[in-house]
Amino acid sequence: MTLAMSLPTHVPVLLNEVVEALQVQPGKRYVDCTMGLGGHAKAILEKCSPGGQLLGIDADPEAIKIAGLKLAHYSGVSTLVNDNFINIEKICRENDFLPVDGILLDLGVSSAQLTEAERGFSFQQDAQPDMRFGPNQVLTATDLLNILPEDRLAQLIYEYGEEHHSRQIAKLIVKNRPVVSTVALANLIEQAVGGRQQKIHPATKTFQALRIAVNHELENLEDTLKQTINCLNRRGRLVVISYHSLEDRIVKEFMKRETMSCLCPPQIPVCTCGHVPSFKLISKKVITPSTDEIERNPRSRSSKLRVVERL
Repeated sequence: MTLAMSLPTHVPVLLNEVVEALQVQPGKRYVDCTMGLGGHAKAILEKCSPGGQLLGIDADPEAIKIAGLKLAHYSGVSTLVNDNFINIEKICRENDFLPVDGILLDLGVSSAQLTEAERGFSFQQDAQPDMRFGPNQVLTATDLLNILPEDRLAQLIYEYGEEHHSRQIAKLIVKNRPVVSTVALANLIEQAVGGRQQKIHPATKTFQALRIAVNHELENLEDTLKQTINCLNRRGRLVVISYHSLEDRIVKEFMKRETMSCLCPPQIPVCTCGHVPSFKLISKKVITPSTDEIERNPRSRSSKLRVVERL
């Protein structure tokens, strides 16, 4: 078996749109904050050659290992770091990689994580609900399911999963503790919401909520977006792909705020905030995958790309 055959396959979402939005050019420097299996990173490195460089970050050590093998041809111009993107500014400084000309945040869970049963991200295969992006994280989804009081568990499922049956789900989970199986959890959720009369599996939103909570995804995203201001060169691009409304709302509000010259309430006649915009909006309309891409890669269907440029 050849190396190429033995490595997991991965279809990067909105690949051409990402490269175009970043305005990838030879000799420039780029950061891929969510390396995954290196699909976007490879395209960026191809486009920024000769002379370009890439810094890749991922919390999953296995993803970094696989991406390193896939990008072996670019080992001299790529630096891969096993860390969480919340440390982007620190990572860039430690690797003498400032300022940069483009930053990519693809907020989706990688296909490899979903298909590895032992990671516990999916209810398609049975495993203990883990859902950690990196093995060094202490808290797992199993901990949340079996430790949180019923009201806090319901609140978590409602806020992070936007699940309107959160109270019924939490009640049934607590009643059946300990819950140590993804399939058993999915069955409990299905029982709580009354079957599969939905476009998506009834467990989808609860699994999303647990994953977000375990990995502090929303808090980390907000903090990371703020740090990109200090990392980007003048006219550098920030490109973010989100997959659900909670992420997209944070990205949209950040970009709106940082492209405004005044943040004062409308009733104040004269600006007193002194806010200086950091970015300009490149595309007012959110970029979504084509029908052809969705057919080729169904996991791309909910993706939304937003892009701004550093002033």
